[in-house]
Amino acid sequence: MELLPFELEQFALNFSSTPDPLRQEVEQYTQQHHAEPHMLSGPVQGKLLEMISHMIRPRRILEIGTFTGYSALSLAEGLTNDGELHTIEFREETAAIAHNFFQKSALYPRIKLHVGNALNIIPTLNETWDLVFIDADKPGYMDYFKLVLPAVKKNGFILADNIFFHGQVFTEHPKGKSAKAIKAFNDFVQQREDIDKLVLTIRDGLYLLRKL
Repeated sequence: MELLPFELEQFALNFSSTPDPLRQEVEQYTQQHHAEPHMLSGPVQGKLLEMISHMIRPRRILEIGTFTGYSALSLAEGLTNDGELHTIEFREETAAIAHNFFQKSALYPRIKLHVGNALNIIPTLNETWDLVFIDADKPGYMDYFKLVLPAVKKNGFILADNIFFHGQVFTEHPKGKSAKAIKAFNDFVQQREDIDKLVLTIRDGLYLLRKL
């Protein structure tokens, strides 16, 4: 389901800054070689992630769901000089693709890639997060949120991607495990009073959350 008119998407693409050559390479490779290229953040959302990171100037970023590395490279742009980005990918093959691209980046020493189950890895990191980006398996969103929120500093941010889930959450009774999980996550977040929340209507929906 295309949520935004093609003309609007194209306008946003044409009038936003062009990604750097490395991210263009990541996008091209993913489109040509990965079975699920739609999972890539892409130029417009990638630029938004980069902009948010520059605004916040985070010292510690956590990304849950690396995919082929586009979003991590975008988020890492705003890190402080002593900052680090920790990114977690469940699939070894996909993590290897991302790692190859990370090695080509000047920010590579500050990007820490972890492979495995995020629910097991996150507690071992012992960090306080300025910014968290959740873009992994949809049934895990609520667990990821509950796990990371205590480690997010006051006025720190959580971004959750795909909260429209191709428009399926707009129906009262969505079908499919992932759509049901995202709808439950959205309802869960909406009812919380310990976070400030904003829905961004970019691509497949992005929740911008601030810890109070």
